[in-house]
Parts: sequence; structure tokens; C-alpha cells
Amino acid sequence: MFREKIFTMWEIIKEGTITSVPGFSAAGIHAGLKKRKKDLALIYSELDCVAAGVFTTNKVVAAPVTICKDILEKESGIRAVLVNSGNANSCTGERGYRDALEMKNYCAEKLGVDESSVLISSTGVIGEFLNMEKMREGIETIVTKISKDGGEDAAEAILTTDKVVKQCSVKIKMGEREINIGGMSKGSGMIMPNMATMLGFITTDADISKSTLQKLIRSASDKSFNRISVDGETSTNDMVLMLANGLSGVEVKEDTALYDIFSEALTAMCKVLAKAIVADGEGATKFVTVFVNKAKSEADANKVAKAIANSPLVKTAINGQDANWGRIISSVGMSGADFNPANVQIKFGELPILEKNFEVVVDEEKAKEVLSEKEIVLDINLNEGTCATEWWTCDYSEEYIKINAYYRT
Repeated sequence: MFREKIFTMWEIIKEGTITSVPGFSAAGIHAGLKKRKKDLALIYSELDCVAAGVFTTNKVVAAPVTICKDILEKESGIRAVLVNSGNANSCTGERGYRDALEMKNYCAEKLGVDESSVLISSTGVIGEFLNMEKMREGIETIVTKISKDGGEDAAEAILTTDKVVKQCSVKIKMGEREINIGGMSKGSGMIMPNMATMLGFITTDADISKSTLQKLIRSASDKSFNRISVDGETSTNDMVLMLANGLSGVEVKEDTALYDIFSEALTAMCKVLAKAIVADGEGATKFVTVFVNKAKSEADANKVAKAIANSPLVKTAINGQDANWGRIISSVGMSGADFNPANVQIKFGELPILEKNFEVVVDEEKAKEVLSEKEIVLDINLNEGTCATEWWTCDYSEEYIKINAYYRT
């Protein structure tokens, strides 16, 4: 279909926050759900928002996920997102569901908005009940703290084992007009791309219909959050929510050049947030990019990349700077992709490791040097077709075990 030509440009602003978007404010506080760190975040829009989301595919689903899905099925305007860390409110039965509803409704009451206009999210330890007394007190406090400068506090309040905040924004300029997108995410462990494998919250001042927004966030997530892995685990609470308040007055419609540009910018921002999750993976010492080239189909390429990104043997070999190509090709073989093993070529960055017909060309000393770097590229060429993909993962270290053996908020 014809795409009209428009003069536009976009840039990612690394210092940007969820509140870099006009019409949005936020706050993050310590409500006492965790021992010391901030644990309650609130995103607020001065206007009704169109909202869309993508959620975990785990059959064990936390109460906030169920409630958000129910709200998003309706057409009501969304005004706020309330997020707590330190407690997942998952596997908590009817009481957990009632607590989640109270959390949502009490926030709506204190904000003076409709109950159906507040979305909620939780992250933390599974199987423990929320401390609702502290939750109510926290809500009473946080609604008085929301401000245009509260984005960073909110990004900090959603963290669990994360060491750093993950946030940025995008500005799309079209002559004298502009569209803004802001985002924040959290995730460090229990990260496996099977939608969304973490928590992500995105705002924009674009004017977008609900169906179009859903299509945009699904596409962006599939190309970013769904291509990361820390430990191959899919959480019970995973979600990415996106809110559009339309304040810019710039309409983003399908089958237009602006739609393509907006989608590209949104995806780029989501990739920044997704890569930040991997870089902050529990116990991670190395950031690994997995390129799979010349696959028969995109599905095959993703199967191979996923198998490598999830392999404990590959990840521990990388941590130990061991050029163990056998672990890599074994992962390729168990991926379910359609390929001829004799056609596979493997490189570490630009360094050849394995050529066709299993010809080993690895230079152990040079390979060890490449694997000693903080950022590593695994390049897998299947030599079967024209499709390719790019995934991101990290190594496994002893610290990962320590974190997950003893973690409590």
C-alpha cells in the first residue's frame, strides 16, 4: 500500500523517563513492603488513556495479571498504573485476588478516578500475602507524591534483584510537531522470552486507537522483550503495559508512513530496555549477542537463538572463557530447527571457530581472548536460507546461584 512521504526523525534519550511524555507524572516510595528500598510506584495520566498490554504465558498467573486482562478487555479510559515490588501476590488464591482488587480500588479512590481506570502490577516473592495495611498507607502517601520529576523514583521502586534502573524515552520530530514515548522496565532473574518475561511500562502522547496500540506493543515486544533470556524462566507476573493519552494531537494510524516510523522508534526503545535487563542479569558478568543467519525461516532462526540463549552449558562455558563449540552446536541440534548439521558455521565475533563439515578451525588462545571481553557475539550460520534473528543473553556465574539460593526481599 502507498506510504506518503513525511519529513521526520527520532532519537532515543537515555536520560529520559516514563514522565518525559507530556501529561504523565509518577512517584516511587518505600511503603514497607520491602525492608529498606523503594517498593511502590505509581504512574498517573491527567487525561484518559487508551491502553494495551501483553502478558505472561505461564499457566500459573498472579492476581494482578488476571485483573489487568479483564480491565483491558473493556473500552474504559485508563488513568493510572500502580506497581509494587517485594511481593508477587501470586499463588495466593481468593485472598490474593481480593487484595489485588482492594489495591486497585483503594488507589482509584485516593486518586478520585473510576475503579476500572487503574491497572496494577506486582513483582517479588511468590506465595506470600500482601501486607494490606502497609499497602493502604503506601497508597495514601504515593498519590500525594506524583510529579513530573517522579519518573526515576518510579523506575527504582519496581526493582527486585535488579542493580540498576532501566528507563529511557524517544522523541519523534515531524517539523514543528512531535510525539514522545517513555518507558521503564525491571528484570534481572526469572527472565525468559515467552511474553514479556519481566515488567515493562510505556507511555506516549500519540493519538492511537486501542487495536492499533495493541498491534504496536505486541510487535515491539516480539522483537525485544521476547528475544532475551537470563535463566530460561517465565514468571507468573510478566507484563508490558502501554498507555497513550493523545495529548500531542498527532494521530498514528495503520498503513501510514508515521505508523512505520512510530513502530520503529517504539521497538528501538524496547530493545534498549530489554538489553538493559540482560546486562543486569542476576550474577551476569558478560553480555552475549546471539546472531543466527541464513536459516530456512524466521521461526527456525528464533528456535536456534532461543536454544543457545537458554543453554546452561553454553552460558557456563562463556563464563569460564571456554571455546566449547560442541555445546553450541548441540544446542542448535536440539532446537527443533530444520537444518543440515554439516552446513553449520560458528564464529565468536569475527573469529572463526567451526566451518562446514565440522572442520574445527578454533584458535584456543584467540578464542579465550575474545571470551574474556565483557560483550561477546556468537554468530551461527546455518547456510540453509535467507532468514536471520538476533537475541540477547548473559553468562552464568556462581553469583547467580547465591542470589537465588538466599534471595528474600
